[in-house]
Order: sequence, then C-alpha cells, then structure tokens
Amino acid sequence: MALQAESDNSGTLADVIDRILDKGLVIDADIKVVVTGVELLDIKIRAALASFETAARYGLEFPSGVNMNAPGWKQVEEKETCPQCDKRLSRQDLLTTGCPWCGWISAKADSGTPLEEEIKVS
Repeated sequence: MALQAESDNSGTLADVIDRILDKGLVIDADIKVVVTGVELLDIKIRAALASFETAARYGLEFPSGVNMNAPGWKQVEEKETCPQCDKRLSRQDLLTTGCPWCGWISAKADSGTPLEEEIKVS
C-alpha cells in the first residue's frame, strides 16, 4: 500500500501569511544570458519575506535606519514560543495563563501557585 499525500485546505489566507512571516521565505536566484561565450545579462535576485522577529532570529540584515533600541524590540525579546503550537506570545502570559491558541498550560499556571513559591517550598 503506497502512501498518498493529503491536502488540508482548512487554512485561511491569514494562516498562510502568519506562517510565512513566522517561518520566513527566501528567494535566491541567478539568471545569466550567455551567447557564444559572451555574457549579455546577469541578474542576481536576493529577497526575503519575514517578520523582523524572524529575520533577527536567522541573522538577516535589516535595512539601514532600523532602530534596534526601540521599545518594540524589547517586546520581541520578551516573547516566548509555545512548546505545543509554536505561536509566540508574552513570556509572562505563557507562564501564568498558558497558550490561548492551543490550550497548553504551563506547570506554573496548572498548579495555581506561583513558580517562585514552589521552588522555595520544595
């Protein structure tokens, strides 16, 4: 019995865009036109489509003039990835209430007591 790929068409355009910005999309192409050993045309295309957060994670260069000390970058640094669904949200929210997308609950949120108190008591 051969395995067959199945397509899941339940994703919306917003889901596709969110996935592309979260994972990133890189296009790298070289086009050359050479006639009898003479190079007539050489085109190099380098394009990346990703959120700034994803670009920073993979070390892509930012356009000149991007202020890395802006308050928005501090918010990016304070985000954490849900271990179940890979969505990013505030580290504090993830630890205290869990993930609103998939329902994952941290040990701290599940026990009802702050993690710091659990560490002191143990």
